Amino acid sequence: MLPYLIVYAKKNGQTYNRLGITASKKLGKAVVRNRAKRRIRELYRTNIGKLRSGYDFVIVARSKTASVDYGTLLSAFMSAVEELGVLK
Repeated sequence: MLPYLIVYAKKNGQTYNRLGITASKKLGKAVVRNRAKRRIRELYRTNIGKLRSGYDFVIVARSKTASVDYGTLLSAFMSAVEELGVLK
């Protein structure tokens, strides 16, 4: 699911998760970048209960993050975290 988003995860040695989101200027103007970041934040917020604790997550917004429908973005996110092995 590379055209939508990329997820990196690393153990942080804590009992809580941390989230970092990046959206470069290649994505578009500020409105488009902020929309992509809001959508990613909402994905993370609604699915945080399904993720293991003690990880730092970095999610990189890709070119189609702001324009694709939410269901497709959700399936891309879930398949990415499943591939990383951080689902409960």
